Amino acid sequence: MTRQTIATSDAPAAIGPYSQAIRTGDTLWMSGQIPLDPTTMQIVEGGIDAQAKRVFANMRAVLAAAGGTFDDVVKLSILLVDLGDFAKVNEIMAAEFKQPYPARSTYQVAALPRGSRIEVEAVAVLKPAAGAASTQTGWRETFDQTKGQ
Repeated sequence: MTRQTIATSDAPAAIGPYSQAIRTGDTLWMSGQIPLDPTTMQIVEGGIDAQAKRVFANMRAVLAAAGGTFDDVVKLSILLVDLGDFAKVNEIMAAEFKQPYPARSTYQVAALPRGSRIEVEAVAVLKPAAGAASTQTGWRETFDQTKGQ
């Protein structure tokens, strides 16, 4: 399995021993994004509204660096310090994603890094990299390859 590190200066640099995202084959595993401004590396001000918008902007930048968009996201995990922010985050997410929406889990947590109120991680399935052959086969291809044996 090959692992490709995805990094962009348009999203906050990692604040620990991790990558913004890792691509393995056609799957992108994105680390949790918090509402850090990528230039100042400070949490944005303005409450959950501003924080959620910044998180999705950071995610969009990492996806773009990997050659993807929100349309490629298949799973989100949202961590909130206050589930009272759930409705506002839904509203902001609905403005960023279109149907069919990704699968999603939402959790209330005791605290998040740097006093953030929200963190979101994602899994995306991207188009094959240019010049790369897909390593996935369906049942028919597998059958066709083995039926003559």
